[in-house]
Amino acid sequence: MNFNKNIEEQYNTYRLNNYGPATITLTKGEGEFVWDDAGNKYLDFTTGIATTGLGHCHPALVKAIREQAGKLIHASNLYRFKEQGDLAEALVSKAGPGKVFFCNSGAESSETLIKLSRLHGIHKSKTNTPATKIVVSNNAFHGRTFGGMSATPQEKIQDGFYPLLPSFPVARLNDINSFADQIDEETAAILIEPIQGEGGIHVASTEFLRGLRALCTEYNILLLIDEVQSGTGRTGQFFAHEIAGIQADAIGMAKGLGGGFPIGAVWISETFAGLFKPGSHGSTFGGNPLACAAALAVLETIEKEDLLQRVTQLSESWIKDLISLKNKYDALNEVRGRGFLIGLDFEEDPAPVQTELQNKGLLTVRANGNVLRLLPPLTVSESSLQESINLLDATLALTSQKVSTHQR
Repeated sequence: MNFNKNIEEQYNTYRLNNYGPATITLTKGEGEFVWDDAGNKYLDFTTGIATTGLGHCHPALVKAIREQAGKLIHASNLYRFKEQGDLAEALVSKAGPGKVFFCNSGAESSETLIKLSRLHGIHKSKTNTPATKIVVSNNAFHGRTFGGMSATPQEKIQDGFYPLLPSFPVARLNDINSFADQIDEETAAILIEPIQGEGGIHVASTEFLRGLRALCTEYNILLLIDEVQSGTGRTGQFFAHEIAGIQADAIGMAKGLGGGFPIGAVWISETFAGLFKPGSHGSTFGGNPLACAAALAVLETIEKEDLLQRVTQLSESWIKDLISLKNKYDALNEVRGRGFLIGLDFEEDPAPVQTELQNKGLLTVRANGNVLRLLPPLTVSESSLQESINLLDATLALTSQKVSTHQR
């Protein structure tokens, strides 16, 4: 086939215009670095939006995908695969007694959580009307499907798609009374991110998470935890909510689980796993041998290279350095997050900062509000973390000077 050699023209002509325009064309990656088609090298602190947790082209992940692709890629859930059995067992060992459903993305894992809440709502209801409400948090993000959008109280996500699914009352993050006020006999679940990613890197406190667990137990409603962005070791724990010492009723996963290969999963506790029956849910591609082989390689590498401990140790001094930059520059309001899931909250739109950082060789990703996310891979070197501080310092000095000159 003869393709147009101008990739910008290709994108403008043939690709749906649902994303903002890309400014560079990436051609390869290795570790925490990527290269564009002009040969420029970048420090990648987007990691595919918190997805390539092992960095780019980690040898263990490449080997696992290559070997599995030569044996069996896909055959559907009509049959058993050892890779899927091993991965399910591994995730249960992380989350606790229960069962696992496999899908392909974070949005699909959110849909599974929503369907679980409906099944529970039917089961728990003492009337002919099932409980259907799921209490969600302000600034939450749970995906772009109709269920996910309905659970995402952000106008920019929902606009143009009304009417959405009903029954998603909104409460305030870290305000336990706000959540309690939303609970009634029609409530089936609470859905929460332990650290809001797309919503602007807002951290749920340990006391708040413990309070939610107590509320859910008291009112016989499900505690559903969305670990799509915060899970798979990004905070220095396998699941970010572990810091609170609580047990979820179900956990949604994706992004970093496959290290860049598409896979999603939902762990459901033993108490509620039986709500799903044959035919009540499914996924053609979910948990196929290739995806599971990739995820197993990620989990094995996290253990073999002791990456959870590594994230905890390296992030401590890195975050201190970021806070020092906040104290140095008025343009930077706050540093939020934990581990390698960090948001820089700026006084104004950080687009000029993001552009200048890219020009200097550091890739970042936006979040809701005036927030830039820094999402290094779990394998990032100490020298690259320091380089990110140097680049941020130089960029903030330059952009602050431009703002100051403009104001005069």
